[in-house]
Amino acid sequence: MSLVQAIVLAVVQGLTEFLPISSSAHLALVPWVAGWKISLDADAQLAFEVALHAGTLVAVLMYFLRDWVELALAGFGIRSSAAMTDEDLAWKRRMFWFLVAGTIPGGAAGLLFEKFIEERLGQPVPIAAAMILVGLVMWWADRTARLEGHMKQVKLGDALAVGVAQAFALFPGVSRSGSTIIAGLWRGMTRETAARFSFLLSTPIIAGAALKELPKLIHAHRAGTLDMSVSTLLIAIAVSGLVGYAVIAFFLSYLQTRTLKVFVVYRVVVGILILLLAFLHLGPAR
Repeated sequence: MSLVQAIVLAVVQGLTEFLPISSSAHLALVPWVAGWKISLDADAQLAFEVALHAGTLVAVLMYFLRDWVELALAGFGIRSSAAMTDEDLAWKRRMFWFLVAGTIPGGAAGLLFEKFIEERLGQPVPIAAAMILVGLVMWWADRTARLEGHMKQVKLGDALAVGVAQAFALFPGVSRSGSTIIAGLWRGMTRETAARFSFLLSTPIIAGAALKELPKLIHAHRAGTLDMSVSTLLIAIAVSGLVGYAVIAFFLSYLQTRTLKVFVVYRVVVGILILLLAFLHLGPAR
């Protein structure tokens, strides 16, 4: 893999991880559409993608660093500052354990089904179908949402519902942020609250995936199958992180005053184009 290819994929990861358009779909589709012959074996390819996720993990950790410090301390009854009221301590303590509970469905699904899904559903047609279907569901959720709930109003049932939705992100084309934001909207959250909760909930899942696949990345590098230098890998991680941080800031600001309509249209249009390429045999051979 060349430096240019690694940077392009890093930008794609940073742009699509936090927008509801599916990073896994774009990481699979961009090389397919571009006709790149990337000489990575399956484990090395997955390890490289997880390395890019490590970049976006750094992005979400840095953006929500203060939140995570306050939540983690509050989770064990510790005030992060003398100015924190009893009310703030109470809801942040609940929120921390809600996030722990919400992480369980996605973590369990990943351990049980990740490899099976990647091997059977990582092709253009099922990815395109998921892009379109989830786009339509997102349109419905966005159109019918009550948009009343803020972070302080999040309940355990909300966290579990969003956590179950996060498990569906294993399917390429679904999108972690897309599925979790849809669930948040169905539970009555505002768009910004749904996205913020989604990003917080994604942090331990992304971290767990990165730690789980790190040995494969190290093994691929030592075995010479990674086909890229350490410097190229580090540059890709940095680019992914920088782009991801900017996207988080943009998206949360965007949702304060706008709907998800543009992402619905994007998903449906891209899904249709990919189906046309696949059925007309215009895409590169795989």
